[in-house]
Amino acid sequence: MTTTSAPTTPAPEVTKATSPLTRFRVPGGFALGAVLLLGIAPLALTDFRLALLAKYLCWAMVAVGVSLAWGRGGLLVLGQGVFFGLGGYAMAMHLKLADAADTGIPGALPDFMQLYGTGEALPWWWKPFGNPVFALAATVLLPMAVAAVLGFFVFRRRVRGAYFAILSQALAAALAIWLVGQQATTGGTNGLTDFQGFFGYDLDDPANQRTVYFIIAVSLLLLMAAARQLFVSRYGELLVAVRDSEERVRFLGYDPANVKLVAYVVAAGMAGLAGALFVPAVGIISPALIGVVPSIGFVIGAAVGGRASLVGAVLGAIAVAWAQSTLSDAFPGAWTYLQGLLFVVAVGFLPGGLASLGAVIRRNRIRTRSGEAA
Repeated sequence: MTTTSAPTTPAPEVTKATSPLTRFRVPGGFALGAVLLLGIAPLALTDFRLALLAKYLCWAMVAVGVSLAWGRGGLLVLGQGVFFGLGGYAMAMHLKLADAADTGIPGALPDFMQLYGTGEALPWWWKPFGNPVFALAATVLLPMAVAAVLGFFVFRRRVRGAYFAILSQALAAALAIWLVGQQATTGGTNGLTDFQGFFGYDLDDPANQRTVYFIIAVSLLLLMAAARQLFVSRYGELLVAVRDSEERVRFLGYDPANVKLVAYVVAAGMAGLAGALFVPAVGIISPALIGVVPSIGFVIGAAVGGRASLVGAVLGAIAVAWAQSTLSDAFPGAWTYLQGLLFVVAVGFLPGGLASLGAVIRRNRIRTRSGEAA
């Protein structure tokens, strides 16, 4: 005698992908960010405060790249000031040449060259930046090219960990020292400043400054969207695998050097774009903004907010930038030490940054309940 069991209908599988809350969380987050940055902030803030926010958003753009390279790829990039500076100087050189052309004097040199330079001729490597298309492309492609060359040799030789961090810091210090020594062609310690126009628009006009802010805000949102696509793509999964077990990825047939190189180059391009937009927003680019200390500041912002979280890295960068502007004026001698303390606390006691604080609290509650039940 045989018995047959009634057919059972399998219960529908419930996953995060089918959850309406999860499905609309990311688009909703971007929509909320767009409303805050493009709608509420311009209405609620004065021109001065909006200009400060524009500066903070430029640093947040660098943090997006840091989140990709460090948060996902495990690359402690302590030299992002190099790429920030390359993009910034590329934009500043074009604006200086445009201002000189607006004087109507044939062959006019930028003002600082007339003061510090020989005053005879424009250096050959300045001339291409008079073309706006070349200058715009260089703000992103030049940092990416430098990162590609450096990363190719570094990652091929399997330099990683503290050695990679020290090397990237040394590069930032070397660029800052070189810029200081080239006063006749780069402005030296003073850098490049006093820009009059931005692609035909007067930067002294508050309406044009607001336009610059909108460009920066939209660029930040687009960079976050692009970075998130990389996060959830197959490449993003491979990058995490390289971070967690590089030798296993190599055994599976992938080249970890190429995987890390892509993240490093993309992060450099994001930093270059941030530097380029920083110039019209703030009105200056100088060695003091791209050396070792600023490079560490970029990483601290991402670490405090949460380097593995795009939103956390962005908010952390904005918060640290705001704290620097506020506290460095009140405590000029103590801010550097406080900045270092923030980094130590974030890495040592809260590796996931403030973005992971909720998860840490939930885990502690679960452990407490498990202990009480036992």
